[in-house]
Amino acid sequence: MKTLTLLRHAKSDWNDPAQRDFDRGLNGRGRRAAAVIGAYLRSSGMMFDSVVASPAVRVVETLEQVEQAYGETLAPAWDRRIYLASAVTLLDLVHEMPADVSRILLLGHNPGLEDLALWLVPQSADPLRVALEAKYPTATVAELSFDGGWGDLAPGAARLTRFVRPRDLDPSLGPDEE
Repeated sequence: MKTLTLLRHAKSDWNDPAQRDFDRGLNGRGRRAAAVIGAYLRSSGMMFDSVVASPAVRVVETLEQVEQAYGETLAPAWDRRIYLASAVTLLDLVHEMPADVSRILLLGHNPGLEDLALWLVPQSADPLRVALEAKYPTATVAELSFDGGWGDLAPGAARLTRFVRPRDLDPSLGPDEE
């Protein structure tokens, strides 16, 4: 069984309207949310064989906060293709993963991550799928599992085994107003 964990970057800072989108960092709430998610990953025993991330500043800063709370360096491969990627591009990246990798953490952006999760997990009345459909807030983790190799992952082939928003762990971090 393979596991694909999707982590959307934490809430970014919009205070400088002249700043390029790629260069926006996290705001205070985003830093707190990323740390809460990092602690959750640690306490849940989640582990990753490979970490692939967008090099956008807000993703880099999210990962820094996650690592501090997780207590371990995650050593990502930075891949520019993830920056504002579509679900199709993200799935292409996943298809490229080596066969010996069982657990991937992919850090990136919406709408690509949300679209990918919705595409891979069949529609159902499952509460996790319903929550995913409603909204994929910043710093949210979605864990998808499936049988087969990375190249076999296709629309409707995955099970949503976890969908955790920062506000689920700390009510002061929600609801999102994005």
